[in-house]
Amino acid sequence: MGIRVRAARTPRERWIEEGLRALAEAGPDAVRVEALAKRIGVTKGGFYGYFTDRDALLVAMLDTWERESTDEVVDRVEREGGDPKSKAHRAGMLTFSGDRLLPIDLAVRAWARRDEAVAERLRRVDNRRMDLLREVIGSFCADPEEVEARSLLAFCAAIGGHFLAADHGAFTRDQVFHRAADLLLDRLPGEGRDASSPGGG
Repeated sequence: MGIRVRAARTPRERWIEEGLRALAEAGPDAVRVEALAKRIGVTKGGFYGYFTDRDALLVAMLDTWERESTDEVVDRVEREGGDPKSKAHRAGMLTFSGDRLLPIDLAVRAWARRDEAVAERLRRVDNRRMDLLREVIGSFCADPEEVEARSLLAFCAAIGGHFLAADHGAFTRDQVFHRAADLLLDRLPGEGRDASSPGGG
Protein backbone atom coordinates (compact mmCIF):
# COMPACT_ATOMS: atom_id res chain seq x y z
CA MET A 1 0.00 0.00 0.00
CA GLY A 2 1.62 3.26 -1.09
CA ILE A 3 1.34 6.66 0.51
CA ARG A 4 1.04 10.10 -0.97
CA VAL A 5 4.45 11.63 -0.38
CA ARG A 6 4.63 15.19 0.84
CA ALA A 7 7.04 17.52 -0.91
CA ALA A 8 10.16 17.45 1.25
CA ARG A 9 11.58 20.90 1.94
CA THR A 10 14.98 19.74 3.22
CA PRO A 11 17.19 16.68 2.68
CA ARG A 12 16.40 15.62 6.27
CA GLU A 13 12.67 15.67 5.49
CA ARG A 14 13.35 13.60 2.37
CA TRP A 15 14.85 10.83 4.51
CA ILE A 16 11.82 10.96 6.80
CA GLU A 17 9.39 10.85 3.86
CA GLU A 18 11.13 7.88 2.28
CA GLY A 19 11.22 6.19 5.67
CA LEU A 20 7.48 6.66 6.10
CA ARG A 21 6.86 5.32 2.62
CA ALA A 22 8.94 2.21 3.35
CA LEU A 23 7.15 1.77 6.68
CA ALA A 24 3.73 1.97 5.04
CA GLU A 25 4.71 -0.44 2.28
CA ALA A 26 6.54 -3.13 4.25
CA GLY A 27 6.81 -2.31 7.95
CA PRO A 28 9.68 -1.02 10.11
CA ASP A 29 12.16 -3.69 8.99
CA ALA A 30 12.05 -2.13 5.51
CA VAL A 31 13.36 1.17 6.90
CA ARG A 32 17.04 0.55 6.18
CA VAL A 33 19.55 3.31 5.59
CA GLU A 34 21.13 1.70 2.53
CA ALA A 35 17.77 1.00 0.89
CA LEU A 36 16.52 4.53 1.59
CA ALA A 37 19.70 6.05 0.20
CA LYS A 38 19.17 4.11 -3.01
CA ARG A 39 15.57 5.34 -3.28
CA ILE A 40 16.66 8.92 -2.70
CA GLY A 41 19.61 8.61 -5.07
CA VAL A 42 22.41 9.47 -2.64
CA THR A 43 25.10 7.61 -0.74
CA LYS A 44 24.23 6.31 2.69
CA GLY A 45 27.04 8.42 4.16
CA GLY A 46 24.84 11.48 3.71
CA PHE A 47 22.35 10.02 6.17
CA TYR A 48 24.66 10.66 9.11
CA GLY A 49 24.69 14.38 8.48
CA TYR A 50 21.05 14.42 9.64
CA PHE A 51 20.64 11.44 11.99
CA THR A 52 22.96 9.81 14.50
CA ASP A 53 21.65 6.34 13.62
CA ARG A 54 18.65 4.44 12.27
CA ASP A 55 16.84 4.69 15.61
CA ALA A 56 16.99 8.49 15.39
CA LEU A 57 15.32 8.29 11.97
CA LEU A 58 12.59 6.01 13.33
CA VAL A 59 11.88 8.51 16.13
CA ALA A 60 11.74 11.38 13.62
CA MET A 61 9.32 9.37 11.49
CA LEU A 62 7.05 8.77 14.48
CA ASP A 63 7.27 12.47 15.38
CA THR A 64 6.13 13.39 11.87
CA TRP A 65 3.28 10.86 11.91
CA GLU A 66 2.11 12.03 15.34
CA ARG A 67 2.19 15.71 14.36
CA GLU A 68 0.36 15.12 11.07
CA SER A 69 -2.29 12.83 12.55
CA THR A 70 -3.08 14.96 15.60
CA ASP A 71 -1.96 18.60 15.55
CA GLU A 72 -2.33 19.14 11.82
CA VAL A 73 -5.67 17.33 11.62
CA VAL A 74 -7.09 19.29 14.57
CA ASP A 75 -5.74 22.59 13.18
CA ARG A 76 -7.35 21.97 9.80
CA VAL A 77 -10.65 20.89 11.33
CA GLU A 78 -10.78 24.03 13.49
CA ARG A 79 -9.74 26.25 10.59
CA GLU A 80 -12.48 24.90 8.33
CA GLY A 81 -15.10 25.26 11.09
CA GLY A 82 -18.57 23.79 11.26
CA ASP A 83 -20.65 22.17 13.97
CA PRO A 84 -19.10 19.53 16.28
CA LYS A 85 -20.55 16.59 14.34
CA SER A 86 -19.19 17.78 11.01
CA LYS A 87 -15.81 18.42 12.67
CA ALA A 88 -15.70 14.84 13.96
CA HIS A 89 -16.59 13.50 10.53
CA ARG A 90 -13.92 15.64 8.86
CA ALA A 91 -11.26 14.55 11.37
CA GLY A 92 -12.09 10.91 10.67
CA MET A 93 -11.94 11.43 6.92
CA LEU A 94 -8.56 13.19 7.16
CA THR A 95 -7.09 10.45 9.34
CA PHE A 96 -8.63 7.17 8.19
CA SER A 97 -9.19 7.59 4.48
CA GLY A 98 -7.01 8.61 1.60
CA ASP A 99 -3.46 7.69 0.74
CA ARG A 100 -1.41 9.67 3.23
CA LEU A 101 -2.12 9.02 6.91
CA LEU A 102 -4.08 5.77 6.73
CA PRO A 103 -1.29 3.50 5.39
CA ILE A 104 1.15 4.94 7.92
CA ASP A 105 -1.38 4.59 10.74
CA LEU A 106 -2.03 0.93 9.96
CA ALA A 107 1.71 0.24 9.75
CA VAL A 108 2.32 1.93 13.11
CA ARG A 109 -0.44 -0.20 14.67
CA ALA A 110 1.23 -3.39 13.42
CA TRP A 111 4.63 -2.13 14.62
CA ALA A 112 3.23 -1.28 18.07
CA ARG A 113 2.37 -4.93 18.65
CA ARG A 114 6.07 -5.74 19.03
CA ASP A 115 7.63 -2.47 20.21
CA GLU A 116 6.68 -0.99 23.58
CA ALA A 117 7.91 2.52 22.74
CA VAL A 118 5.82 2.59 19.57
CA ALA A 119 2.85 1.23 21.51
CA GLU A 120 3.19 4.09 23.99
CA ARG A 121 3.32 6.61 21.14
CA LEU A 122 0.23 5.05 19.56
CA ARG A 123 -1.60 5.19 22.89
CA ARG A 124 -0.87 8.91 23.15
CA VAL A 125 -2.15 9.57 19.63
CA ASP A 126 -5.26 7.44 20.12
CA ASN A 127 -5.99 9.18 23.43
CA ARG A 128 -5.98 12.53 21.65
CA ARG A 129 -8.33 11.17 19.02
CA MET A 130 -10.65 9.76 21.69
CA ASP A 131 -10.63 13.13 23.45
CA LEU A 132 -11.91 14.74 20.25
CA LEU A 133 -14.65 12.14 19.94
CA ARG A 134 -15.66 12.61 23.59
CA GLU A 135 -15.87 16.37 23.06
CA VAL A 136 -18.03 15.99 19.98
CA ILE A 137 -20.35 13.32 21.33
CA GLY A 138 -20.54 15.09 24.69
CA SER A 139 -22.00 18.10 22.88
CA PHE A 140 -25.28 16.20 22.35
CA CYS A 141 -25.11 13.36 24.89
CA ALA A 142 -25.14 14.02 28.64
CA ASP A 143 -24.50 10.49 29.92
CA PRO A 144 -20.70 10.03 30.44
CA GLU A 145 -20.91 6.25 30.01
CA GLU A 146 -22.81 6.61 26.75
CA VAL A 147 -20.33 9.23 25.54
CA GLU A 148 -17.48 6.79 26.19
CA ALA A 149 -19.32 3.89 24.55
CA ARG A 150 -20.22 5.88 21.43
CA SER A 151 -16.65 7.20 21.19
CA LEU A 152 -15.26 3.67 21.44
CA LEU A 153 -17.66 2.34 18.81
CA ALA A 154 -16.88 5.20 16.44
CA PHE A 155 -13.14 4.66 16.80
CA CYS A 156 -13.45 0.88 16.43
CA ALA A 157 -15.47 1.34 13.25
CA ALA A 158 -12.88 3.75 11.83
CA ILE A 159 -10.00 1.36 12.49
CA GLY A 160 -11.69 -2.03 12.20
CA GLY A 161 -13.39 -1.27 8.93
CA HIS A 162 -10.03 -1.56 7.18
CA PHE A 163 -9.66 -5.16 8.36
CA LEU A 164 -13.24 -6.37 7.89
CA ALA A 165 -13.78 -8.57 4.85
CA ALA A 166 -17.53 -9.13 5.26
CA ASP A 167 -20.05 -8.15 2.60
CA HIS A 168 -23.14 -6.06 3.37
CA GLY A 169 -25.82 -7.56 1.14
CA ALA A 170 -27.57 -4.93 -0.92
CA PHE A 171 -25.55 -2.11 0.69
CA THR A 172 -22.08 -0.83 -0.11
CA ARG A 173 -19.42 -0.52 2.58
CA ASP A 174 -19.61 3.28 2.30
CA GLN A 175 -23.38 3.25 2.81
CA VAL A 176 -23.09 1.11 5.93
CA PHE A 177 -20.28 3.19 7.40
CA HIS A 178 -22.15 6.42 6.75
CA ARG A 179 -25.25 5.05 8.42
CA ALA A 180 -23.18 3.84 11.38
CA ALA A 181 -21.70 7.33 11.71
CA ASP A 182 -25.20 8.81 11.61
CA LEU A 183 -26.25 6.56 14.48
CA LEU A 184 -23.13 7.18 16.58
CA LEU A 185 -23.22 10.95 16.05
CA ASP A 186 -27.00 11.14 16.47
CA ARG A 187 -27.49 12.60 12.98
CA LEU A 188 -30.30 12.32 10.51
CA PRO A 189 -29.31 10.09 7.59
CA GLY A 190 -26.99 12.10 5.34
CA GLU A 191 -26.78 15.09 7.70
CA GLY A 192 -23.47 16.91 7.68
CA ARG A 193 -21.81 14.84 4.98
CA ASP A 194 -19.15 16.33 2.74
CA ALA A 195 -20.01 15.61 -0.88
CA SER A 196 -16.30 15.38 -1.70
CA SER A 197 -15.73 12.42 0.61
CA PRO A 198 -16.14 8.79 -0.47
CA GLY A 199 -19.76 7.84 -0.97
CA GLY A 200 -20.86 11.42 -0.43
CA GLY A 201 -19.65 11.75 3.12
